[in-house]
Amino acid sequence: MPSVTFIQPDGSSQTVEAPIGESVMKAAMKADVPGIVAECGGNCSCATCHAHVDEQWFGRLESAGDFEAAMLDGVIEQAPTSRLTCQIKMREDLDGMVVRVPASQY
Repeated sequence: MPSVTFIQPDGSSQTVEAPIGESVMKAAMKADVPGIVAECGGNCSCATCHAHVDEQWFGRLESAGDFEAAMLDGVIEQAPTSRLTCQIKMREDLDGMVVRVPASQY
């Protein structure tokens, strides 16, 4: 099964399994990844699942839709590789993806 590694602001990491088709946010929630709060449950309406996707993986993702882009405009610590993890669906080619949880998620 594919996996995603979450890097925390303190440098610690947690690798979690993420079934194909499941959102990266849901995989994080199942594994109790700190900083991925997901208050809206994955409906792209709160931005509490914001993370920075490592550059080597970012280019493999589909572009953020207009609604996600609007939500990202309001996050603290926005970066060029910012994404809402609820909008990233796991695929086989994303196995091993690394995302960083911004300190502002706490």
